[in-house]
Amino acid sequence: MISRSTIDQVYETARVEEVIGDFVQLKKSGSNFKGLSPFTDERTPSFMVSPVKQIWKDFSSGKGGNVVAFLMEHEHFTYPEAIRYLAKKYQIEIEETQQTDEQKEKANERESMYLVSEYAQEFFSKKLWESETGKAIALSYFKERGFNEETIRHFGLGYSPDQWDAFTKAALAKGYQLDYLEKTGLTIVKEDPSQPDSKKTFDRFKGRVMFPIHSMSGRVLGFGGRILANNVKAAKYLNSPESDIYHKSKVLYGIHFAKQAIAKEDNCYLVEGYTDVIQMYQRGIHNVVASSGTALTPEQIRLINRLTQNITVLFDGDPAGLRASLRGIDLILEQGMNVKVCLFPEGEDPDSFAKANSYEEVILYLESNARDFIQFKTSLLAEDAARDPVKRAETIRDIVNSIAKIPDRIKKEVYIQECARIMNISEAVLFNTLAQVDKKNYGEALRQLKQQKSFAVVKNNELQEKVNVQFELEKKIIEMLLLYGNQEQEFEDLILKENAAGDLELQPEQAVSKVYEKVYLDLQEDEIELTHEEFRKIYYRLMEELSKDDQFSLNTFLSYLDKDLLEAVSSILMDEEKYELHHWERKDIYPKEKENTIAQLVSETILTLRCYLIKRRIEVLQQNTESENTDNREVLEEIMNYLQLNKLLNTKLNRVLS
Repeated sequence: MISRSTIDQVYETARVEEVIGDFVQLKKSGSNFKGLSPFTDERTPSFMVSPVKQIWKDFSSGKGGNVVAFLMEHEHFTYPEAIRYLAKKYQIEIEETQQTDEQKEKANERESMYLVSEYAQEFFSKKLWESETGKAIALSYFKERGFNEETIRHFGLGYSPDQWDAFTKAALAKGYQLDYLEKTGLTIVKEDPSQPDSKKTFDRFKGRVMFPIHSMSGRVLGFGGRILANNVKAAKYLNSPESDIYHKSKVLYGIHFAKQAIAKEDNCYLVEGYTDVIQMYQRGIHNVVASSGTALTPEQIRLINRLTQNITVLFDGDPAGLRASLRGIDLILEQGMNVKVCLFPEGEDPDSFAKANSYEEVILYLESNARDFIQFKTSLLAEDAARDPVKRAETIRDIVNSIAKIPDRIKKEVYIQECARIMNISEAVLFNTLAQVDKKNYGEALRQLKQQKSFAVVKNNELQEKVNVQFELEKKIIEMLLLYGNQEQEFEDLILKENAAGDLELQPEQAVSKVYEKVYLDLQEDEIELTHEEFRKIYYRLMEELSKDDQFSLNTFLSYLDKDLLEAVSSILMDEEKYELHHWERKDIYPKEKENTIAQLVSETILTLRCYLIKRRIEVLQQNTESENTDNREVLEEIMNYLQLNKLLNTKLNRVLS
């Protein structure tokens, strides 16, 4: 179990913008950073990161929290895994405390599967470098492919011995459970017909060179294995089956090694296979990933979209393969991304081309031959339709269908103009065709919407969301405590006294106190308790921490909160940031900083809450006077007193009451 001192050190050292920047392309926005949500399919950035507060908020999904919460949400880490990841990133030595048997039993299934996968990667790597067969067969194969030892180690390549259960036996001997070996797909378990109560086990990747498949954060999710024997009737490449930790449609091979280069270069090269990625990487081109031999999926494209808006798809010179891959380009366009295509010479692929040429030659070729998708698709399809009017018309319609998938209207128009120029056809005809396609797509979307379950009809006034005044004021109180709770301020307390004429009035008295003391005493005096459950929990936790620690740290406080309260805090602190404007000074406008008016902000918020509660109390009392059979004199007197107090408080707030 990780010690609390290590956890505190991790929180103090880790920078939320640096960690999230490894997964999401962030751009400066005032004092914060903005990016596309990694949790939803959005095209307008609503994901915000605050370096000052060390929190993040995703306004499209509602999720938020600190640096650990992001890793737990995005990478599905457990809390200890997130801490270990950050400790490794920032080179912090982890101090362990003894774990109880009960805590060991609580390790969940996903974590166990990750541990099994990590052990498998270590086992295969060890067999590659240390076994005679591994060195003679597998290591020789990798070197024949042109991979040097540094590259082989960098990608964690390995070898699964050509024995029925070499890995399974070793894993079981190390204490890993057969159940998790089977669930990760590393071991195949079958019933033994001769012995009904016993099971036979086989290594799935027997006799193959191994390519570990990593998540964006570097966790081993699964494996790809290539068979070495030529005379065996088995699939050349074999992937791990789908599991709780491995979903091939949501994974890109090499993304862990490429993510920083993709963000830096603002471009991603997309290839087909493992060896294409490895060879390109070894040549010095690091912003490259592969779809691992599967058809490109929207989830894979969105993975790239978090890092860059630009994709260059690299194709080998196989015409049949090219046409099959055009659907992938349409998917990229649907995501609103910019796509280029680069075709290698006939007989070449990214692997062979990178192996045979220098870094400068490869880069020059990519830059010179990368074409816009419309030029590429037009030239590719036009070859078949050059002298056939019917095929030519089909080709033009095919290209317009692709353009229709682009969400940006300006880009659509530019591409239509380009298509008209290349295909020598009028823009008007293409725009009409595009309108027809758009109308058809809209109709299909509308039909799908109607097929979904009907929503109950509600009145217009029920649709209008009413502002919950008390909720907003309580939220503001929590925000002030989080940001300024331990700061000393000079407050003007209002004391209700009789003046010389015998009338009640609020008389100011100056007093110095900490913000949390002022809030606590004022709420106690009026016997006000926060009504929102999450706010109430955060309030009491804050009061406890602020009263016992003069060096209150927001970062440390957040590290103790559970997921729900952490999300609530991130919403409280980041909601206002979403609408905050920056760089006023460029317009020679210098607004008053909130930090300079803390005492006023605290006092006005509490006064406003008191006014609101008084108003609510008056409404309740007025309802009690509606009965004609009761003596309402005492109630009316109480109402008059509340009205007088409400008038005094609103006068202090410079508000005019009707």
